[in-house]
Parts: sequence; structure tokens; C-alpha cells
Amino acid sequence: MPSIELFSAYLLAVVLLTVTPGVDTLLVVRNTARSGVRAGSVTSLGICSGLFIHATLSAVGISLILVQTAWAFTLLKWAGAGYLLWLGLVSLRQACDGHRGAASSPGGPRVPSRFRRDFREGLLSNVFNPKTALFYMAFLPQFVDPAGNVILQSMLLAAIHFLLAMVWQCGVAVVVARSRRLGAPAWLRRAQHGITGGVFVGLGAKVALTQA
Repeated sequence: MPSIELFSAYLLAVVLLTVTPGVDTLLVVRNTARSGVRAGSVTSLGICSGLFIHATLSAVGISLILVQTAWAFTLLKWAGAGYLLWLGLVSLRQACDGHRGAASSPGGPRVPSRFRRDFREGLLSNVFNPKTALFYMAFLPQFVDPAGNVILQSMLLAAIHFLLAMVWQCGVAVVVARSRRLGAPAWLRRAQHGITGGVFVGLGAKVALTQA
């Protein structure tokens, strides 16, 4: 295992990575606003579960092969871009349809939470994110002792990231859910979906245009 100094550096880096707004936080906010705090928490569980996949790929060296193989990186990039664009279009559609049922429901229309759907959206968002793969490929090995069990160490480091990210994202879900229960105006909810959708589409386009 890494020294205390290295471990402290890892904790600091992971905390900063976790609390920095990005696709993961945006997806948790979107799904919480759509279906409640349970949906946001399950989405976070899916996102954080994807960290173990990246840690495993990093430990066995597949991430390095993926980055060095142009067609494999391009495939991952386009898969991630397509998924972000799809999330964006869904949010934009919700923004256009958000006025339906608003008068009869003070919290706005709510889509029922579904564990498999919410978990899958979070997991795929993380797995198809090339930035996460690159981060784990370049960052995680710096805190692994090559003389020890590399896979076990990688899983432990990913588990720490998992716990920190779950606490942060579930906290975000609670805040969003409470704000929703205050009864935000319908136009504000539609604007939220529209902004979220626009950001997802923009991120998808950015990923698609990223050079390998």
C-alpha cells in the first residue's frame, strides 16, 4: 500500500475530483429532479460502481492498451459521446413536455423511479466516459505498490473513491429533492431540464470532437 504521504495525496485528489461539477453530478441532479432522491442515489450507485471497472482495467493494463490503440479509443469516445447526446435529448424533451400536469402537481410531473434504469444510466455514463478511463490509467498506478497485489490495491483505492463519491452525490440528491418539494415554478423546472439537456449535448459534442 502507498505511504501516508501518497495516501493523503490520493485522498485530496479524489475529493477534489468528486466535488468538481461534471457529468456525474449533472446526471444525479437530472435523475433526482425527474424521479426523486431514491433515483438520484441509485444513479450515484451506478456511477460509483463503474469506478471498479476502470480500476480493474487499469490494474490489468487494458486501459493502457485502450489508449494506445487508436480504433479502440475512438470506439469508446464515440460510445460516450452518443450516450451523452442521448441523455441531453431526453432532458430537452422533458423540458418541452414539462408543462403537462404542472397545474395538478405542485412539485411538477414525476417519472417513477426504476432501480435498473437509474443504475444503468449511472453505470453506462461512467464506463463510457473516456476521461475516467484516462484518469484511472494515469493516476491510479502512482499509488499502487508494484511489489504487492496490484488488483487488490486498485480495488481498495477505488473503494475509497466509491465511498467519497457516494456520500457527496447522495448529499446532492437530497438537496435537489428538498428543493423540488418546495414547489419550484413550472417554468423553472422546464428551464432546469433545458439547461441540463443543453449541457449534456454540449459535453457529448465535446467528447466526439476530442482528439485521441
